[in-house]
Amino acid sequence: MTNPQDRVVIFDTTLRDGEQSPGATMTHDEKLEIAQMLDEMGVDIIEAGFPIASEGDFEAVRDIAEVTKHSVICGLARANFKDIDRCWEAVRHSERPRIHTFIGTSPLHRAIPNLTMDEMADKIHETVTHARNLCDNVQWSPMDATRTEHDYLCRVVEIAIKAGATTINIPDTVGYTAPRESADLIAMLLERVPGADEIIFATHCHNDLGMATANALAAVDAGARQVECTINGLGERAGNTALEEVVMALKVRNDIMPYTTGIDTTKIMNISRRVADVSGFQVQFNKAVVGKNAFAHESGIHQDGMLKNPQNFEIMRPEDVGLSATNLVMGKHSGRAALRAKLHDLGYDLGDNQLKDVFVRFKELADRKKEVYDDDLIALMRDAGSEVDDTLKVQFLRVICGTQAPQSADLVMSVEGVDHMVSASGDGPVDATFNAVKEIFPHNAHLKLYQVHAVTRGTDAQATVTVRLEEDGRIVTGQSADTDTVVASAKAYVAALNRLIVRRQKTGTDKKEIDYRDVVQ
Repeated sequence: MTNPQDRVVIFDTTLRDGEQSPGATMTHDEKLEIAQMLDEMGVDIIEAGFPIASEGDFEAVRDIAEVTKHSVICGLARANFKDIDRCWEAVRHSERPRIHTFIGTSPLHRAIPNLTMDEMADKIHETVTHARNLCDNVQWSPMDATRTEHDYLCRVVEIAIKAGATTINIPDTVGYTAPRESADLIAMLLERVPGADEIIFATHCHNDLGMATANALAAVDAGARQVECTINGLGERAGNTALEEVVMALKVRNDIMPYTTGIDTTKIMNISRRVADVSGFQVQFNKAVVGKNAFAHESGIHQDGMLKNPQNFEIMRPEDVGLSATNLVMGKHSGRAALRAKLHDLGYDLGDNQLKDVFVRFKELADRKKEVYDDDLIALMRDAGSEVDDTLKVQFLRVICGTQAPQSADLVMSVEGVDHMVSASGDGPVDATFNAVKEIFPHNAHLKLYQVHAVTRGTDAQATVTVRLEEDGRIVTGQSADTDTVVASAKAYVAALNRLIVRRQKTGTDKKEIDYRDVVQ
């Protein structure tokens, strides 16, 4: 029988801390979809959001609490009664609710509300007690714990435990800590704080110095039994501890870290790709476990070694994270059955109607490329799922470019089902295309990011384009893929504008002030 002390609880905060990444905002339906995937994957606790932040966040947490079947559903609350009450209203719909309340305890963070040590200690006692009176499962976090004086940290952790906290989370809020310090801090708290052996210590590590996963594993080795993490390491600034890295590290290095989790690792790649899709944050090629190159080998020596024995250069099997070991070559002669099988291998299970739509897109792509690679299909699926609203749609695009300026674009774009046509010029074909879009749909959004990635090699490679826009503090991201980079750029730009329209509607700021200009249809 497994010793309970050998079980590491996985706390996923993709939908809360992950969504705080600028541009990573997800729609209500996308949040529910990711939550259900996390639930099916075996995540112990899902931090579904920050209910007091907005009505949309409250509704998302509430609905996630209602639809999930296995995971504890947690909401975040600051150290005040209003936040905690609102959090409880959202999570109480779960069969296993949790309230997570926090306050910054380091000297820098104590200065923000201008509280003395004693005043903050009283506030911690009052708010944790209030949360515990509402919910049996209460987590408390001293924000910026790793820069808090050790004596004071021990004092407030003891207060939180006595007030009823069942989990104490120790955040490295700014990603400042090194692994040895992370381990020593947990060991110190377990040794010095009365009642520490009766609760669970958690670790929440940011990746500012690239040590989040190492810090989390060091904390586990010192006695922490909950790891807070996100899919793909998504999160503020440089991100968080990546769920896939922690889980696979514990699985692969079980010889020296004899800890278990309840995660179904074969679902990792599927959820990694979906989070990348809905957040707009591409996974870097050399990202551990889920990156495009994680199981790729180009060196002749490595390829020879792999052919002799894959274990020569791979400590994990592709199958362990949900990748197929088979390789179906896809092309213009491939049928629906082959496409369905290949997409299933890549982690996409489609209904008949979805398959019908994707098959048409696949055939169009296959007619333009000699061979359709796995990454082409992933980009195709990402593009197919990127449209959150069809208010704007690119119908026709023709550009003129070359050595003589100005470059120009002829665009037909539908707005709420009505086609508009315009010609515009610009500094290059992409700039001309964006100017044409703005002629038809005037807006004040600022372009914050324009990024192009070649999906595969060759002159016929698809390009995946990411566009990020900002308007009045709202940040949205659009993506699209096409063998024509300018077409992909236009569709990504329009996808971002469609998301912006949705955000306006949800926040009640879409006052129909946009005057669609009288252009030739």
